[in-house]
Amino acid sequence: MGLAWRMLANPTLKMIDSERAHSRTISLLSRLGERPTGQYFLNQIYRSPELPIEVFDMLFHHPLGLAAGFDKGAEALLSWPALGFSWSEYGGVTRYPQDGNPKPRMFRANKDRALVNNMGLNNPGASAVRDRLIARKAVNRWPKSPVAANIGRSLKVDNEHVSSDYSATLDILWDYADFFVLNISSPNTPGLRNLQEEDLLEGVLRSCIDIRGRKHESKPILLKLSPDSSDEDTLETTRIAMGLGIDGFVATNTTVSRPVPLTTQSRKALAHDGGLSGRPLHDRAIELIELVYQESSGEVPIIGVGGIESTDTAWNAITSGASLLQLYSSMVFNGPSIVSNIVKGLVRKTNESGFSGIGEAVGYKHI
Repeated sequence: MGLAWRMLANPTLKMIDSERAHSRTISLLSRLGERPTGQYFLNQIYRSPELPIEVFDMLFHHPLGLAAGFDKGAEALLSWPALGFSWSEYGGVTRYPQDGNPKPRMFRANKDRALVNNMGLNNPGASAVRDRLIARKAVNRWPKSPVAANIGRSLKVDNEHVSSDYSATLDILWDYADFFVLNISSPNTPGLRNLQEEDLLEGVLRSCIDIRGRKHESKPILLKLSPDSSDEDTLETTRIAMGLGIDGFVATNTTVSRPVPLTTQSRKALAHDGGLSGRPLHDRAIELIELVYQESSGEVPIIGVGGIESTDTAWNAITSGASLLQLYSSMVFNGPSIVSNIVKGLVRKTNESGFSGIGEAVGYKHI
């Protein structure tokens, strides 16, 4: 099936607009992957081996999950475990519905194995997503694997009210995720990255942690970091967030920087505005994982995302300090079999290194 994807589906999707290809994929999975027969079919092809790790007091069958941005509206939650992921993250979700930026706004640099997206957090809004998830739970269509929610800033909300914007979304979605990721670092919402300034960051974190304090159940809240911040600013953000009780970090978001393009097609794609993900992001993602791991002394989990496309890139992120991993772009370019292929490689690496489990490899570079 992986070969079939490369020979048929992937070339076909390359011929149409990237956003349309993405929409068609979600539409297909929301039908096929949400039905027991479809789940069985996908699971038979894409099942991943077990490589358990406990993070946030939750058991993950292996470290690899689906990154935010693929299933924005939580439409295909049952498809992701059927495709071999051990967990998934829906969103980004904002308090208010928004259409996002003008189209076209998603581009592929094929030879560079990179995506550029300028989506602008298009989503139906927190209340609509919650209603969809209420209906899902009512008919027992909730995944058995952990689910995270990515929370972003509403475009129409100014800095004066941004703390209540994030906390309102968190409150609305509280019962419909196992943990939450606060997105303060997307380059596609004007002014969003200003939230990394100390006063604004503290306001957002305090308001969200206050919401958690009112709930009957405590759930982890994570902060997603920008690859374009300086090392000094990243360390300062880490210190502030840990001082306020953050439970973990996601390293990293997309970047506005660009590699030297490998082809004319890549040059055209990379010339567009938006955040870049995929292979060219990996080195910077590793740098951030190592920075945060060392600054935090490994006390809080890190989710590594950015250019996870092979066993070696996944192992690099884990030994640098990531407890969990996410991918997005590599599934676009390689198909769903990339998930089981990476996990199989991680099982081999874990055994070859003499570890009793993958958890022992986390941050091993720093020992």
